[in-house]
Order: sequence, then C-alpha cells, then structure tokens
Amino acid sequence: MDPRRLKSVPLFGGLSKKDLELLGRWTDEVDVEKGKFLAEQGRFAYEFFVIEDGSAEVVQNDKTIAELGPGDFFGEIALLESDQRTASVKATSPMTLIVMSGREFRSMENALPQVASEIRSKVQERLTHDEGA
Repeated sequence: MDPRRLKSVPLFGGLSKKDLELLGRWTDEVDVEKGKFLAEQGRFAYEFFVIEDGSAEVVQNDKTIAELGPGDFFGEIALLESDQRTASVKATSPMTLIVMSGREFRSMENALPQVASEIRSKVQERLTHDEGA
C-alpha cells in the first residue's frame, strides 16, 4: 500500500517515512460494499482493519455498541487477546479499508512498538468498556 496514504491515517500519522514504507509492505487496501460483514462475533480472527473511508457498526450480543468511521480500527482484540472475534462489524456504507493479516500484524508489533502500544491502549479501553456494559 502507498505509504503516503497511510500517513493520513491518525493511527500511523506519527511514523517516519521509513516506518510508513515498512508498514506499506504489510498492508493492503480493500473496498467493500454496504452491508458486508467484516467480522463475526465468535469466529476466529485473521485480520486487523483500519477504516480509511466509510462507516460500520459494531454489534455484540445483538446490541449495537459502537459506530465506526474514518481513522477507527477493529479486529485487534481477537488478534491480541482471544483469537476469536468479540463482536460483529458490518459496513453501513461503502468502505475503503486498510487490512493487515495476523502474521503481518505481529511483525508490525515488533517493528513499530509505538503503533502497537497505541493499539494495546485502545484494547484495554474497549475491554474495560465491555466489562462495564
């Protein structure tokens, strides 16, 4: 993926040109139609997603718990914590996504610890929110 496009994503905005080029090798861009399920609760996780354009809803136990838009990301909890999706995510508009497979995600964790730290912080925030719900 083009590193210049990655720089516009808040999660990756602080990375150096060299780090963005590395990240670009680990990521792909995917377009999806409105209504597509991107993750299904209870299923095994294989990817991490960052929304470049469009919107999605997050549903857990048949209840909408969040709306996501550009700059938001999902799929990290299952890759980092449980292997299985903790919620379902469905596109509520056409979307452009940045996608990273689990293997590349683990490579990114090792090579770009500042990004991994930000993602882990968000995981803790989401898990704490879920426990309180």
